[in-house]
Amino acid sequence: MQKVETNVQYRLAGIIFFAQSLFSASFIATFTLTPIISIYLSGSESQAGVPNTIILVGRALFAYPFGVMMDRLGRRFALASGYFAFVVGALIGIAAIASESYLLFMVGSFFIGVSRTAGDQSRFVSAEVFQLDRRATVIGAIVFAGTVGSVLGPNLVPASRRWIEPFGLPADTGPFAVAAVMMVIAAAVTFIFLRPDPREIGELIAAEEAANNPHSIESAGEARSRSEIFSQPMVQLSVLAMTLAYFVMTLVMVITSVHIQSGLDLALTNDEMTASVSRVIMFHTLGMFGISIFSGYLIDMVGRLNMILAGAVVLALSTVVSAFATNIPILALGLFLLGLGWNFAFVAGSSLLSNSLAQSERGQMQGIAETFVSVAAGIASLSVGWVFQLGQYNLINIVGFAFSMFLLVAVLYLPRKAKRLLQAQKAAV
Repeated sequence: MQKVETNVQYRLAGIIFFAQSLFSASFIATFTLTPIISIYLSGSESQAGVPNTIILVGRALFAYPFGVMMDRLGRRFALASGYFAFVVGALIGIAAIASESYLLFMVGSFFIGVSRTAGDQSRFVSAEVFQLDRRATVIGAIVFAGTVGSVLGPNLVPASRRWIEPFGLPADTGPFAVAAVMMVIAAAVTFIFLRPDPREIGELIAAEEAANNPHSIESAGEARSRSEIFSQPMVQLSVLAMTLAYFVMTLVMVITSVHIQSGLDLALTNDEMTASVSRVIMFHTLGMFGISIFSGYLIDMVGRLNMILAGAVVLALSTVVSAFATNIPILALGLFLLGLGWNFAFVAGSSLLSNSLAQSERGQMQGIAETFVSVAAGIASLSVGWVFQLGQYNLINIVGFAFSMFLLVAVLYLPRKAKRLLQAQKAAV
């Protein structure tokens, strides 16, 4: 049996990390100005959040088709195509800003949303080129690419606005032009250098697993239907962990800046208010991405179930701290814990899903899982304003606490259900 070389595994993961870093920086750079541009082009402040909604729609609609593309055409072609969709969206965005067309700007936002499918599912591609007991570490490393984006992306905005002016284009097109260039590089590097295709490496590892463990998923004789796959408690738990973590994180995070401006009685100047919001979001981002490499390693060490449980507890704790925060440092702690809880549950859930699927099932099933995550993020983003109007920041955190507790119950119940099913199957044999 052909063995997978370690240097090939690390080279492929490095290429995916590089492309994902460019993607993250490009997305944050363009997203920074998107609400402002939307208001300017539409002439209404109420349209500020519409581009983000359009991005979420594109992300949700193409998550599953992207998974199908990965299965049929390979991971390399699918990822490169997804990154190129960002190039198309950025170029349309430039044209929209230059021609002052709000409708065209929405079209560009949709293509950027489509490209999110590649950014989101790249972590699964990196995971499948490694053995089961190392996948959380690799997924954590790819999630860490978000740190590169969170540092590089915002810094590109003022610089790119200056760079674009000699070309006779509006300053606001600068981030979109830089993003287009970076994503051309990401697509080209992925298409040229992501060889052999990660799918081929995944197949070799699956064959190795089947040879070493006759009771593994890869050893099953018949392909499982979708309903059979999603009836498995570990698959259910993995999808719940990713979906609920994303929902709680989005719900609380999106409205925090509004809470700082209107809910905390801090008597700050505009500059101090802006600095406070930036500080809180910085700590939140640090919790989400900054320690992903270490959290991924920790997940491989102590187990996926334990870390999903830890994630649920930390998410619940974050909502309590945030709800009772009366100053910026305590609120920053609450948002850091929110990001950390998301990281634990999301990375552990992602690796659990990868380990719960056979090689032939991963593309489509992971695409379906990403659709759930995208819809959850969309629901949180669209409903947060209504929930905030009903009960301010406290109600937001109560809802977040409730969903965190639901995840806690799921991680305590579903593994026991899986154990009972396994015992019943052995008894039947």
